[in-house]
Amino acid sequence: MNPPVLPVAPPTPAAPTAAATAGPRGLPVFRLGFRPFYLGAAAFACLAVPLWVALHFGTLSLDVGIAPLLWHAHEMLFGFAAAVVAGFLMTAGKAWTGLATPRGASLAALAGLWLAARIAAFAAPYPVYAALDVLLLPIVAAVMISVVLRAGNKRNLPFGVILVLLSLANVCFHLTALGVIDQSPMHALYAALALIVMIECVMAGRVVPFFTMSATPGLKLVEKPWLPKATLWASGIALVLWVLVPPNPFTALAFALAAAGHVLRLVSWQPWVTRGRPILWVLHVAYAWLPIGFVLLALAQIGTLANSVGVHALAVGATGGLIIGMITRTARGHTGRPLKASRIEVAAYLLVIGAAVLRVLLPLVAPQWLVDTLWVAAIAWSAAFALYLVQFGPWLMQTRLDGKDG
Repeated sequence: MNPPVLPVAPPTPAAPTAAATAGPRGLPVFRLGFRPFYLGAAAFACLAVPLWVALHFGTLSLDVGIAPLLWHAHEMLFGFAAAVVAGFLMTAGKAWTGLATPRGASLAALAGLWLAARIAAFAAPYPVYAALDVLLLPIVAAVMISVVLRAGNKRNLPFGVILVLLSLANVCFHLTALGVIDQSPMHALYAALALIVMIECVMAGRVVPFFTMSATPGLKLVEKPWLPKATLWASGIALVLWVLVPPNPFTALAFALAAAGHVLRLVSWQPWVTRGRPILWVLHVAYAWLPIGFVLLALAQIGTLANSVGVHALAVGATGGLIIGMITRTARGHTGRPLKASRIEVAAYLLVIGAAVLRVLLPLVAPQWLVDTLWVAAIAWSAAFALYLVQFGPWLMQTRLDGKDG
């Protein structure tokens, strides 16, 4: 049985509108949200991380209006990850509800707004960059909330709420960076990462076991009824405490409990059955970085490790891994191609996983290699998304193979 492309469907899908069922029209790249935003996110990922490492080590000097570290953290969350989230959810919103989401000129305008903010970081005064940067997510949130409410698809309403909270975190970041709010900008960035991680916890919990069962004849994965909710609650509580409360043993315990819940969930999904199916195992491996990141943050709460170790486990391992896995799978499905990873995609998966190991784990055992490790990790990350562009760039700018719209 072939799984749907975005299998987080409502119990009773709404009837497609005429706009949703019309034949192909307009430039292919602006027919559905995933196309321009996946392309933009991948291209930005190629450039931004090596650029950050060059700025960090003084190899290159550029004025980005704020500390380079803040620019790097902000852009990987609100430039890279948020673009993927926007493209995915605008595509999923149509699949979940049968209602049209932005396309054509309106989608091009949203993609252009995202691009303008990325350029303005270097080419415009900081207030202009901030003003452009805070516009996209509220619009995407409004789109999501509108389509799920009109379709009665309340199950997916929390994604719209998370987008609103991400928008507020972004506004808070820029206000703190401008000195309007007397707080550290890092608090807003941690809040943004926490919200993105919660999206990952929910989405991975839905799609990873579904994809695994759909691709494995006869496999039935059964979780304890209490486990998904308990894990999500523990994760949410731990992340809220991490953002709002100074380091303390209670937050460490919350992270440890959340990590245990994620391990139990992953084991119940039988990841070993995915060997030989890279398009599946990449999602399992990426999900495994969630408990790793939570354990590392738990250790940071009691002063054993630096906070950045756990942050990068979640940002590079979990977020990067789930993104490369999902933007290959969903792009294949929505361009009418088989759900089977090519060698290029497998190489991209391995490069992202390798970048996570190099950035997170190797410095713990060989800190004297930190400079070389960061450079190699940045190159691996950049190469992974360059390979994505090589494989998927032409596909995302062409009509679906089956001639359908989208």
